[in-house]
Amino acid sequence: MSDTAYARTPRTTPTRSKDRASWDRTAVHAVLDGAWVCHLGFVADGAPVVLPTIYARVGDRLYLHGSTGSRPLRAAGADPGLPVCVTVTLVDGLVLAKSAFNHSVNYRSVVAHGTAHQVTDPEELAVALDALVDHAVPGRSADARPANAKELAATAVIRLDLHEVSLKTRTGGVHDDEEDLGLPHWSGVVPVQTAYGTPEPHPGDDLPLPGYLAEFTAGGKPC
Repeated sequence: MSDTAYARTPRTTPTRSKDRASWDRTAVHAVLDGAWVCHLGFVADGAPVVLPTIYARVGDRLYLHGSTGSRPLRAAGADPGLPVCVTVTLVDGLVLAKSAFNHSVNYRSVVAHGTAHQVTDPEELAVALDALVDHAVPGRSADARPANAKELAATAVIRLDLHEVSLKTRTGGVHDDEEDLGLPHWSGVVPVQTAYGTPEPHPGDDLPLPGYLAEFTAGGKPC
C-alpha cells in the first residue's frame, strides 16, 4: 500500500468494467466520508449475512457500531477475529436510456475486505464512539453527554483496518444503441443529491441552534 493508493489484490480487482475501478486513497476516503450507512457482510453458521450499520473512518481504519448482543460483534471479539466484507455506495444519478437494457445508475462504491476485531481498549473505544457521532454531524460529540457505564456496557464497536480496498464508479450519460437513437423515448440522466432540511428542535427545547449545526445544514451533504 503506497501513500496515494491501496494495493491491488485479487479480491479488489473487478472482473467486469475494470476501467471503472480505482485504488486511489483520496477517492476511496471521499466516498467513505460521504455516506452514513455501510453494509457489513460475514458468514454465520455457514450462511451469508449482510447487515446495515453506521460507521466512521479514522485514518485507514473503519469503526462499525453495534450491540454487544449481536453475532458479528461477538465473533469479532474472539480470536482470530471475523472475516468481513464492508461496502459503502453513493448514488449520483439515474441513467435513463431509450431501451430498458441500457438503463443504469451513476454511482461511487467502495468495497473493503479484511478481518474485523472488537475494540476493547477504553481509549480507542472513546475515540471510536466520538468518531461515530461526528461522522453524522461534525462537532456533535462535543455537544452531547458522553455514554455512561450502562450505555457503554450495551455498546460494541468493531475495527476494520483498510488494506484490501477498491473503489468502482460509473459516471457520464446514456449509452444508447445506435439503432435506438430514433425511438420516441426520452433519455438522459436524473441527478441524485442529498440535502438537509431546516433543523426542528425537540418540543420544549428552546436552546438556540448551535453554530456547527447551522453551518452543517446550510450547505447540504458534501458528498
